[in-house]
Amino acid sequence: MNHFLHRILPSLLFTLGLLSAATAQAQDAPTLKKIKDTGSITIGNRDSSFGFSYTEGSAVPIGYSIDICQRIVEAVKAELKMPSIEVKYQTVTSQNRMPLVINGTVDIECGSTTNLVERQKQVAFSPDIFRYNVRMAVKADSGIRSIADLNGKAVATTAGTTSYRLLKEQEKGKNIDAANLSGKDHSESFLLLQSGRASAFVLDDILLAGLIANSKNPKDYAIVGESLRTENQALMFRKDDPQFKALVDRVVIGMMKSGEMERLYNKWFMSPIPPKNININYPLNAETKDAFANPSSKGI
Repeated sequence: MNHFLHRILPSLLFTLGLLSAATAQAQDAPTLKKIKDTGSITIGNRDSSFGFSYTEGSAVPIGYSIDICQRIVEAVKAELKMPSIEVKYQTVTSQNRMPLVINGTVDIECGSTTNLVERQKQVAFSPDIFRYNVRMAVKADSGIRSIADLNGKAVATTAGTTSYRLLKEQEKGKNIDAANLSGKDHSESFLLLQSGRASAFVLDDILLAGLIANSKNPKDYAIVGESLRTENQALMFRKDDPQFKALVDRVVIGMMKSGEMERLYNKWFMSPIPPKNININYPLNAETKDAFANPSSKGI
């Protein structure tokens, strides 16, 4: 009997494993099932992440992240064999973007979100679509050139971002006394700088470049100071959905390998863009080139 079990047990376990895998795959595709059942996909967009995801001058969100997500929608149609899927948009902020993904309101967030290991406890991410440095925007005539120059001044950040924490963790930032003023979105935070209520606005340098380029007088502002951290932007979606992540990864990596991602990059960051036909003029940096050559969603 023992000899008989010894012979059939491996085959039995293998069969059970296949059944378990098939069951798990069926259970692990809630996003695609939701899209199929409703006939729609909801994209989380930002209002003022210029170049990435914004609505100024457009009836629907536009930008680099939005274009990538449109490619993902096409892949979802093919996967589900659905010729038409309604695309809905849900504007999100830095504060509510994760809750809206987690609770199912948003299927994929296509904005300007950093892939942090701590966030991976609650959500999942695509491979990095952009890498950048966290720095600060100031008025060009302010005399501020370093973090140390912020002592005794007010600093604007956007609620829900890591900017102020990074500032205080930086060696030169540990001993400064800087009040933190929080805007609900990037436009409101930039307004704090424009109006003089804040002396600096700390954020991803590419987003600062976009806000400055779209301001009334771009030459009035400068991006200065030490890099607080090199960060990585990615698309965000629900955790524990391996089938949907595999689809997203396949599309994103395919775009990187084919050169389409770099073409989109040049369209949004090295060419005139709506609504004012201003060129953000942010050349592809070494960090983003590496992201395209070696796709990764490991986070920081």
